[in-house]
Amino acid sequence: MDLNAIWFILFGVLIIGYAILDGFDLGIGSLFHYLGKTEDEKKILINSIGPVWDGNEVWLITGGGALFAAFPFVYATVFSGFYLAMMLVLFGLIFRAIGIEYYFKLDDDKPMQKLMGNLFFIGSFLPALLFGVAVGNVVVGIPLDDMQNYAGSFFALLNPYALILGVVGLLGFLLQGVTYTTLKTEGDLQQRAIGLTSKFCWSLLGAWIIGTVATYFLAPHMFTNLNNFPVLFAIPLATLLLLAAIPVLLKKEAYGKVFIASSLIIATKIITVAVGLFPNMVIATDPARNLTIYNASSTDLTLTVMLIIALIGVPIVLAYTTYVYYVFRGKATVERHY
Repeated sequence: MDLNAIWFILFGVLIIGYAILDGFDLGIGSLFHYLGKTEDEKKILINSIGPVWDGNEVWLITGGGALFAAFPFVYATVFSGFYLAMMLVLFGLIFRAIGIEYYFKLDDDKPMQKLMGNLFFIGSFLPALLFGVAVGNVVVGIPLDDMQNYAGSFFALLNPYALILGVVGLLGFLLQGVTYTTLKTEGDLQQRAIGLTSKFCWSLLGAWIIGTVATYFLAPHMFTNLNNFPVLFAIPLATLLLLAAIPVLLKKEAYGKVFIASSLIIATKIITVAVGLFPNMVIATDPARNLTIYNASSTDLTLTVMLIIALIGVPIVLAYTTYVYYVFRGKATVERHY
């Protein structure tokens, strides 16, 4: 395995880490008004992610940095071509941060507190949807000119296929959000989350099947590696088995295992996309202009140096993440504790 493939895998690991950890933040925020029926319940929801949400975003920053260092041409093409969409995601993440940090500080100003709740919702829903839309465009193919610049418009990114994958991604985050809520809450709020878990599980299954069929017809290249190496079909099969396992685990009240299953579903979905793309990073409408792990990568020296840094830095991030979750383990309460 060469350095390019190693960095492809490492970048995928960072994206999976972000999607799993910040996934429940985005899911809870997107369901903030639906899950939280009372003021106390809304505060509990914010407290459930309050100590960890900013640490979870470290994985996104690390992933972006890894993409810039290892595959700069992909970084340049995607971030410039999807500029408006990326700015919407950025503003969403900023709105979410404002909503979380100021919600508790406005108990004496209910209209402003309501605004903070709305910012938390909007700042979670937009990224949760647009991340999947971005993946959909990378998968189905985008127009690139001879300088590897995006040659389309913002509205061209909102094509039916990309929106389907956007919904698949959104439902995955919503499922992650409610499964995490079952772990961190009690009483009516927990029961509400349990009821939504089954609904989102089956909704995700339906959307995932629709997305797979759409991929077969609109992006058949995503099946090339799977057909060449049939053993890889075990990955999407694992997604189906995990989705089927969630209702069973719910009946057993094994909520920790439900959350693990939801997290693994996110991982297997991303791995399935990665397997379909490899060795490509971005599919172009003209296959000759595809950005691959070879024609879009940095030099071997850069990849080597960055790999050494990653081998030092990633374990530190893992240790920090583990420590924070250990410190703030247990059920969330209505009083702010971070």
